[in-house]
Amino acid sequence: MRGFPTREQVERIKARYPAGTRIRLHSMDDPYAPIPAGTEGVVQAVDDAGQLIMKWDNGRSLSLIPGEDSFSIIQQEEEQGMHMTMG
Repeated sequence: MRGFPTREQVERIKARYPAGTRIRLHSMDDPYAPIPAGTEGVVQAVDDAGQLIMKWDNGRSLSLIPGEDSFSIIQQEEEQGMHMTMG
């Protein structure tokens, strides 16, 4: 995303990535301290610049920038399948 997003764009980002959304990172354009590809985490919030405030499973907290970083939402069904146990 080049420049700052409009208020409407930020609201769309907030609607698409509400707090609690699980994310899997594909790649990050941060030459100084990128999060490794494949890392998963949870959206904590969306800031006024439209960045996803993240809590990564590896303990890091670097934000994601929609349109700059490559990532996907982990589908709820996928997670539930991972946590199912035989009983």
